[in-house]
Formats: sequence, C-alpha cells, structure tokens
Amino acid sequence: MSGLIDVKSLDEAELRELILSLGMKAFRAEQIFSWLHKGVHSFEEMKNIAKSDRELLLQKCYISFCEIEKKLISEYDGTVKYLFRLCDGEYVESVLMKYHHGYSMCISTQVGCKMGCTFCATGLGGFRRNLTPSEMLAQITEAQIDNNIRISNVVLMGMGEPLDNFENVMKFLSLISSPKGVGIGQRHISVSTCGLVDRILQLADMKPQFTLSVSLHAPNDAIRSKTMPINKRWNVDSLLSACRLYANATRRRISFEYSLIKGVNDTAECAKELAEKLRGMLCHVNLIPVNTVAENGYACSNRQQTELFKNILLQKGIQSTVRRTLGADINASCGQLRMKNIQSINS
Repeated sequence: MSGLIDVKSLDEAELRELILSLGMKAFRAEQIFSWLHKGVHSFEEMKNIAKSDRELLLQKCYISFCEIEKKLISEYDGTVKYLFRLCDGEYVESVLMKYHHGYSMCISTQVGCKMGCTFCATGLGGFRRNLTPSEMLAQITEAQIDNNIRISNVVLMGMGEPLDNFENVMKFLSLISSPKGVGIGQRHISVSTCGLVDRILQLADMKPQFTLSVSLHAPNDAIRSKTMPINKRWNVDSLLSACRLYANATRRRISFEYSLIKGVNDTAECAKELAEKLRGMLCHVNLIPVNTVAENGYACSNRQQTELFKNILLQKGIQSTVRRTLGADINASCGQLRMKNIQSINS
C-alpha cells in the first residue's frame, strides 16, 4: 500500500479535503464516508459513486479491511471470538459479546504487545506493530456484517496497550463516534491501559467521556513489579495519583481491573491494602478470574477467596463486582488464538 492514502482512517473533514483535491464534487465525501463505515472492502462496492471517481480513488487510495481467518462460537453463551487477518498478513483477535443491553465488542489496538505482563497471552507472541484507526474500525464493521447486528458498546481491551498507540486510538475514537458512521458515543466506550501515567495525565487535560479502565492487578509495588514490568517505570502510587487527577478532571468513574491470581494477589491483606489505596477515589474495581495460560503457570482464585476479596472491598466502601466469565470454552481472552495460529504456521 506504499504511497496510497488509507482513506478509511480519514475523518469527514480530511476526506472532504481529499475529494476536493481530486476534483470531485464535495457531496461525494459524505457518500464515501458512509460506505467506508458500512465495511466495504473495495471501491467497486460503492454503487452510487461514478465509475470515473471510483477509478480515481483506486489510483490514489486503498481501503483497509480485515478478513475472518478463524471464528469460534461459545456453546455456553454465544460469545464469538474472531481471529482477523489484516491486509499485510498480520493477525489480531476480537471478541463479540451479547448482553441484555445489546452487543459489545472487545477489539485490539496493536499486533502483539510490548508491555510484557506475565499473566497475559498477548505479549508471548511479541510485538509487531500498531494498528491504524481503519484497522480498529474494521474489526467492528466486519463483526456487524458477519452477524447482521449493530454493536452498541466497544471495549479497547484486546491485544495491545491502547495508550501506547495513542494518536491512532484517539483518531479511531473520533471516527467510531461520528453520527454519519457507526455512531457509537464515547460514553459507550471503554479504553484500557496497564498504567502509562504520562498518557493518563494527557487524557485528563483532554477530558474525554469514555470510561478509563486501568489494569492494576496488585495493591503494592512488590507484587505489581513481578507481574507488570510497567510498574518499574511508574509505580503504584504514581499511577493512582494520576488516576485521582483524571477522575477529578473528567468527573468520570475509573474502572480498575484486578485479575485474581491464586496465592499471588488474592489475599485478605491485599484486599485491605487495595481498599486503603483507593479510599475517596471515584472508582470501581472489576475482579477478574485470571485466564489460564499454560506458559505462566498461574491459577485462578477459587470462588470463596474471590467473594472474600470482594466483600472486604465493599465493607470498606469500594464498589466492586466479579466480572462474569464469557466464552470460557473458546479461550475468549485475547492473544491465545493468535499465538496458536502463529505456532501452526511455523510448524
């Protein structure tokens, strides 16, 4: 795609500027924008665009899309896990979940990940590259077409660290919330981070309306540094200080993700320490049964220990829930399907 314009990553103003520079009528921009956000793979599919204009677009631009390489459907709850093949042959994973309020899609923001969290399968496959705004958007449009549905909520919690791909993620959020496109407002979007403090502070100045989900997973540096290398750059106290500033600036509740690992971070003492660290902050703690990944040997906390941990938080005034596990029979957590596919290709 060298030298060609990634037309699906352009916002409405940028697309209009491009269309005018190519000598087309201004109204073509709105038509083309609509087609792109419906998930077309080629300019030929844009039937209300003049053939001469389609040929000109083909000379100057390309449409980024993804194809379904593998698709797993849970027999338990209908959760759908996708392995998408990108235009350059790389792979990313996404998960489509059905709730009472509608469909939610967990998408990837990078091919692989640099962060190296020891409980996560994504980093085991290594980091390849950032995704473009169009590639993030394509995961959603492809799932909508495949299931003939409208997705109402988006979670940026798949492969990769969203705030490590900051500019592309911010552009994607602008595109996905456009009323002339997919039209998912920011209050229906969650953005995850393992704790890039500089970016959290930058976001606080921007005052976004999406939910910030912070992968905390430990109440102190001794535990967090063993499982999350990012803690050696920004420790727990500096991260929570940034989170307090963010919550105060945006008046939006922060969601702390806490994966319970048996014998590592699930003790009553950990719960008490966590509650003290979060006291007075506008936040909620999502307790998550840790995913079983053969390479790290971690085991999930049992139900009794999970309930004890949750109740300690609640007793100390910290809102907390245990996340319902979806797609357990298809390994719905991101990273595992890509890793198996890479191993299969290389064997």
